[in-house]
Amino acid sequence: MENGGVYRATTEAHPASARGPRSSLAAYFTLGRLKGRRRYKFPQLVLSLLAFICEEIVSQCTLCGGLYFFEFVSCSAFLLSLLMLIVYCTPVYEKVEHVKVKSSDFYITLGTGIVFLLASIIFTFSHDNTSAEISAFVFGFLASLTFLFEFIIMLRKKLQERRPRKPEATPRSEHVTEPLNA
Repeated sequence: MENGGVYRATTEAHPASARGPRSSLAAYFTLGRLKGRRRYKFPQLVLSLLAFICEEIVSQCTLCGGLYFFEFVSCSAFLLSLLMLIVYCTPVYEKVEHVKVKSSDFYITLGTGIVFLLASIIFTFSHDNTSAEISAFVFGFLASLTFLFEFIIMLRKKLQERRPRKPEATPRSEHVTEPLNA
């Protein structure tokens, strides 16, 4: 029995030739939906990762509660920022309601910024003054500030959308006494 008859109908002769330049994983990844958020999302991701890495370098501590809390928060901040980037940059965004994505991003950014700032403050008061700890809480402060700054920008946009636009003022003459419909 010859194998050519069995596989001829279903097997491509040259499978690589039909593929375009964006046929791999890159075809599913786009930065177009981030628009102006790119300048906040990527620094949040990088700074929270750097804070987590610097915290992981710490080999010993005397008051470890602040270090452990900072470890949890920095790792969570990194994973949440990565999650939001994945949602915005993949087809997942099309499968979820856009209002829910923006609302989730709004509250995740607020919560992460506040808790990261709190963890950085606690870690500042409980560290052992090593260079790894200092760099970790500096990156933590910077990351929390980027989260909070993006939240303020999202809040301003949200408030501007809710505020009804006033019609343009037209100059009125105070001496007009005749009605408009005459």
